[in-house]
Amino acid sequence: CLLPHPAVVRGGFHCRSQEATCRQRRIMRPDDANIAGNVHGGTILKMIEEAGAIISTRHCNSQAGEPCVAALARVERTDFLSPVCIGEVANVSAEITYTSRHSVEVQVNVMSENILTGAKKVTNKATLWYVPLSLKNVNKVLEVPPIQYARKEQEDEGKKRYEEQKLDRLETKQRNGDVIFPVINPEPHTVGYSQSSLIHLVGPSDCTLLGFVHGGVTMKLMDEVAGIVAARHCKTNIVTASVDAINFHEKIKKGSVITISGRMTFTSNKSMEIEVFVDADPFVDEPRERYRAVSAFFTYVSLSKEGKPLPVPQLLTETEDEKRRFEEGKGRYLQTKAKRQAQMQQAARQ
Repeated sequence: CLLPHPAVVRGGFHCRSQEATCRQRRIMRPDDANIAGNVHGGTILKMIEEAGAIISTRHCNSQAGEPCVAALARVERTDFLSPVCIGEVANVSAEITYTSRHSVEVQVNVMSENILTGAKKVTNKATLWYVPLSLKNVNKVLEVPPIQYARKEQEDEGKKRYEEQKLDRLETKQRNGDVIFPVINPEPHTVGYSQSSLIHLVGPSDCTLLGFVHGGVTMKLMDEVAGIVAARHCKTNIVTASVDAINFHEKIKKGSVITISGRMTFTSNKSMEIEVFVDADPFVDEPRERYRAVSAFFTYVSLSKEGKPLPVPQLLTETEDEKRRFEEGKGRYLQTKAKRQAQMQQAARQ
């Protein structure tokens, strides 16, 4: 990470500690990409989370007190604005934009760079929320050093975002009782036909200093499962278009066996919404019942070999639950579409 002078202003936010911004860069290799030559969305999500974890952990340890590690609690909606290709350099920059008593909001931008031509483009923008956990007691959430704001309005806007995400996390956790069951001889384009699961044993390389899974590792696995669901449904090249809020409900400990499950919930003419959740089975040290650890919605688009958008086969819903989830997904799709159109109209007026 390249860190600025202790007293700097970044994006209108004054931060008197050395943790104002964090920058990382890495060249994209063939093992980062899918069969179409684009970098996996999960790889980008993992890089975003790593930058967020570094800057928030450094900030939370910037004052005297118990040492801690920042744990990912939530990722807001993230749009994949443009694909990153093999050979390009991904530049990831992170900045702390709001702090509450026990949480940190981090804004992360990803820019790709073609090192042959020098061309650059913004590929991702994400907002992440972290909480500081004590190294002495992982169940103890510590207080966050406050940042100073250039204007009172920025603090008020940050507080509003904090309250909104807190409420959404609670609502999401309350509806997290669903389980995916296998379907015998499913018909093509049904929910059962494309639903997929992946089982992963959590090892030391997956974990933080506290022995819990990195949020970026979890997101990468979730993106892999969502990609399998999308590919099974449309039988074409697919890419991640966006990720709705990812909520981390509970920590996942080293030695746990996690099951990442995905199912199609909604299709429009050119996109697919896939619900993904992670269930954990702790077997080492502290056996307990399986629990829901993470949940999110991923949106994928279908592409031709030339990279052009293709129509998506309509999802065939069979049960009442599938029909209900389809209508809920349609509502999210229309809401996002209306918000995007409003932003475009506002930008055109400026």
